Amino acid sequence: VPSMTTISVCIGSACHKRGSYAVLNRFKALAAEKGVSEKVTVAPAFCLGECKNGVTVKVDEKLFLGMTEESAEDVFNRYVLPKLG
Repeated sequence: VPSMTTISVCIGSACHKRGSYAVLNRFKALAAEKGVSEKVTVAPAFCLGECKNGVTVKVDEKLFLGMTEESAEDVFNRYVLPKLG
């Protein structure tokens, strides 16, 4: 069984206003570009409880706050790809 990683992107109203859909789509694009779409689930999530801290993303159990399209790539390369081996 290949290891699976779940990336949850908050789409609650505060995150939505700050561009969470762009972040969600960037993670989906990165998974496709790197050829790991079958090992990575990118899903919208309802409020992750960090509204005041910008767009919140959860990679498995680790939270990343204040995410942007630009920081999505860094998180993907540093935290997602290594998990996939």
